[in-house]
Amino acid sequence: MRLVRLIIVFGWLLASSVVQAQTWPREERVPGGIAIIKIPQQSEAPPQVVFNKKRVYTAKKDGQWFAWVGIPLNQKLGKTQAYWRTRDGDLPLPFTVKNKDYAIQELKVAPKHVNLSAEDLARVRRETPELRGAMNNFRPVVLPLPSIVLPTEGRQSGSFGLRRVFNGESRNPHTGLDIAAPQGTPIKAALPGRVVAQNHYFFNGKTLVLDHGQGLTSLYCHMSRFADLKVGDEVKAGQLIGEVGTTGRSTGPHLHWTMSLNTARVNPSLFLQKAAN
Repeated sequence: MRLVRLIIVFGWLLASSVVQAQTWPREERVPGGIAIIKIPQQSEAPPQVVFNKKRVYTAKKDGQWFAWVGIPLNQKLGKTQAYWRTRDGDLPLPFTVKNKDYAIQELKVAPKHVNLSAEDLARVRRETPELRGAMNNFRPVVLPLPSIVLPTEGRQSGSFGLRRVFNGESRNPHTGLDIAAPQGTPIKAALPGRVVAQNHYFFNGKTLVLDHGQGLTSLYCHMSRFADLKVGDEVKAGQLIGEVGTTGRSTGPHLHWTMSLNTARVNPSLFLQKAAN
């Protein structure tokens, strides 16, 4: 029985390494970008790579393994390195992070979403570990990644990396891509994965998180309603997961879409064949 299971898993890994090349991000070695690094490993088993002490997504293309290293928005500029774990020890994979100037965006929102009451602050502190736990988890499974699906149709209303100013007060950079669309517009899963969080959060509103394996996750915020899903359900790329809304800290109906690699929030446009305008 164990032998049969091993054969099935091995066959699945082989199939996955072929299919996943259909989704291949563009490289941009800047804070909030992705470094794609060749790994000189010949075996079929995915190589183990770490960056900033976090496991990194690895994928195979044309018989060659690569690491998709997510670069955090707060990453220091200059030379850095990931590490490839081998029997002979950790081998450095050096690369250089270059500067990128992100624009400033000033927004007006309800004062309660900027200067939080004691009750709301306590709520945020309760919700944060749940969201971070879902987004930052490394599940050592290789899933087939078909061509990525744009989660919803609409106008880009907020670019990744914007330095946000709410009601005149500076806040954290924008870690996703905002797509403005009418209330009730369908939202689809960008890639196949597992639902690992689904809740109504103070800042993000009705939010769903998908785990695509190996530290690749996606987050969908401000929904008006969820599809008939629950935590633990598996979804396909393009499957309905909810509808556009304006819940949470929002100035109008839109989808906030985040992609994350090795716990770093990276520009979702890098996963699209054509960058979002």
